[in-house]
Amino acid sequence: MKKIILTSLTIFSVCLSIIAQDITLPAPDKKGGKPLMQALNERQTTRSFTDESLTPQQLSDLLWAAFGINRADQKKRTAPSAMNYQEIDVYVAMPTGLYQYLGESHTLKLINNKDLRKTTGTQAYVNNAALNLVYVADMGKAGKKEGVKIDDSDLFMSYSDAAFIAQNVYLYCASANLGCVVRGSIPKEKLAAEMGLKSNQYIILAQTVGFPKK
Repeated sequence: MKKIILTSLTIFSVCLSIIAQDITLPAPDKKGGKPLMQALNERQTTRSFTDESLTPQQLSDLLWAAFGINRADQKKRTAPSAMNYQEIDVYVAMPTGLYQYLGESHTLKLINNKDLRKTTGTQAYVNNAALNLVYVADMGKAGKKEGVKIDDSDLFMSYSDAAFIAQNVYLYCASANLGCVVRGSIPKEKLAAEMGLKSNQYIILAQTVGFPKK
């Protein structure tokens, strides 16, 4: 019995070490999905989700559609940004942890192994859906150093930039038969602390993504 327990603990520890690490995503499928006009016609907001996880391919396609690199030679992305600052960082809160999407390498960098889905919003469904995206403006990329006051006028374009990304997610979800909802109701101070954000990193929006309940 003791041997069985020790073996189980070893397997559990190995599983945790596999889960709690950076994730290399498969190449995005850039030829799949529904035609644009059909995706626009089917675009909608979902507020009721199952707890089913996205496949690695769906996660890859979702994040590339959101803010991936589509012109590698210029390091340009699928969504525009003011002055090409590309200041919006996309964080992904999943059961296995919090990750930052790195578009240039198309990977997920592990930030911590906490399940922060519930902390990303005040709505009940945020804890059940497959994942929550958190859009963070890194104002250091726009020349704002830590400790410098950041007000709404500084963030005006960042709100627009995050909205472009969120719309890309809406269209991808419509094309892939997934559900999503963009949210401004976020306990920002609490979430920023859990994410370990600096003073010049500001949470703009969040977006819940998952399989809609039938």
